[in-house]
Amino acid sequence: MTTTNQLVIYTDGSSRGNPGAGGYGAILQWGAVKKELSKGYRRTTNNRMELMAVIAALENLKKPALNITVYSDSQYVVKAVQLGWLKKWILTNFKGKKNSDLWLRYAGLASAHHIQFVWVKGHADNVNNNRCDILATTAADGKDLDIDEGYEYGGDQ
Repeated sequence: MTTTNQLVIYTDGSSRGNPGAGGYGAILQWGAVKKELSKGYRRTTNNRMELMAVIAALENLKKPALNITVYSDSQYVVKAVQLGWLKKWILTNFKGKKNSDLWLRYAGLASAHHIQFVWVKGHADNVNNNRCDILATTAADGKDLDIDEGYEYGGDQ
């Protein structure tokens, strides 16, 4: 499935309570090369961590205009992009919607690439999604958790 001109990203987010301590995990795969990312936060939500996994992966890219396929078990993230919800949220200045700080961050990063999302069932048979789950939950359970400023200070709760 992976070719040398195709970047594949697997992502997952987790929170221990909603809100609660949370974390994300991501795997970037370019051919046979893989890179894992994860980070934990002291207070956040599951949806924020699902989206942060995608953002963190995109922020790690060094080249523009990549063809990217993102595999996520978050219907919130996948449907927001695939069904055009995000475009509508931006046009209405996110009226009544949460996580605008992260969605705007994602939109800025995504505009530099060609991104396709694929929904995968969580905790099922996708090895890389399961690995991202381990990365995310381990990060959420870690010590020295970071502050999700958009959640804790942004009033976007």
